[in-house]
Amino acid sequence: MDQKEYALIVAGGKGTRINSKLPKQFLALNGKPILLHTIEAFFNYSEKISLVLVLPQDDFGIWQSICKEFKFNKPIILQTGGDTRFQSVKNGLDKMEGEGLVAIHDGVRPLVSSDLIGASFRLAAVHGSAVAAVRLKESIRITDQDTTKAVDRSKFRLIQTPQTFDLQLIKNAHQAKEDASLTDDASVAEKAGHKISLFEGSYENIKITTPEDLVVAEALMKSKLV
Repeated sequence: MDQKEYALIVAGGKGTRINSKLPKQFLALNGKPILLHTIEAFFNYSEKISLVLVLPQDDFGIWQSICKEFKFNKPIILQTGGDTRFQSVKNGLDKMEGEGLVAIHDGVRPLVSSDLIGASFRLAAVHGSAVAAVRLKESIRITDQDTTKAVDRSKFRLIQTPQTFDLQLIKNAHQAKEDASLTDDASVAEKAGHKISLFEGSYENIKITTPEDLVVAEALMKSKLV
């Protein structure tokens, strides 16, 4: 029997690094807000997906205005975010009940593909976790005060989202006390004693954080329309 599939979209960015007064998830990308592209990607994967959107309370009105402007009426559960990503994810998970799988995804990764989302669910169904990751393209060095040392880049991965888990596994993991080492959902699950399974992400699945990211995302999106 197929497991119920949830998506948890976390969108609490402020836009400081992208030099915008408007939170970055609401900036326009190829004619639509970034966040709307992201959410549509999950409904393009499956119309049956149950989606929880976590936003700061002050941003609810902006989202509702976007839905009205773009005539977006898919069923979405809104949840208030916390002061940190850990708290925001925990709040979002509180809206989900029973058994299933949940794909936790950054609201500012609008280029996630249906194939990537589908792969994450299939692998999480088998392993309990499935975290998108890509290999490093460039050389890296580790620094220690005034010295640096080359590191074998083949041993490292850049971690993306979606990070998909058995729902009860990740809900239980979020009962732990928060600390600074819990930088993403995989680290939360790992601290709770669970093995993290990686799968091949995509270099196109970029996180829009700085102004140049927006330019790259726009170019990638337009290239798919040609």
